[in-house]
Amino acid sequence: MRTIRWTALLALITFLLATAALVLAGLNDKLAPADVIVVPGNTILPDGTPSPRLQARLDVALQQFQAHRAPRILVSGATGKEGFDEAASMARYLQSRGVPASAIIEDNQGWTTEATARNTATLMREHGWSTAMVATQYFHVPRFRLALERSGIAVSANVHASYFELRDLYSVPRETVGYTVYFMRH
Repeated sequence: MRTIRWTALLALITFLLATAALVLAGLNDKLAPADVIVVPGNTILPDGTPSPRLQARLDVALQQFQAHRAPRILVSGATGKEGFDEAASMARYLQSRGVPASAIIEDNQGWTTEATARNTATLMREHGWSTAMVATQYFHVPRFRLALERSGIAVSANVHASYFELRDLYSVPRETVGYTVYFMRH
């Protein structure tokens, strides 16, 4: 019984340390030029606009675009349960804030982080782009970077959305498990 308790305690400590490392990595923005800023989709509200969480991702990407760190923004998502094309909604949001349509690339087949990474790699190869910047929630940054890198993309930079919510208490440990599974699977 004592061995089981020590094993469980060691597993818990390992999980907590991994979670802390993931959070710290995601909160540590790395600023550098990139060919494209990649923003993964998230919830669209019933009125067809991005949720506050998704708006925060788009806003941090917009800041980097306005700072001339990248000349274009790739928005990736799919049609969610709300019935809206996430990429189209994201593009409208950015256009309403002054980003020219010619600087926005829409990927409406980004069902998952992995699909977004694959689609981004294909688009980048087609256009001859070599570097990407990640713009997402802090807890998602490490896994999104890993997905892009494993798809052959050089991730030169990452920024996190300044948006925190109670849901993070669920999302952070879930992302620790997700990162671990993704890392070991590929």
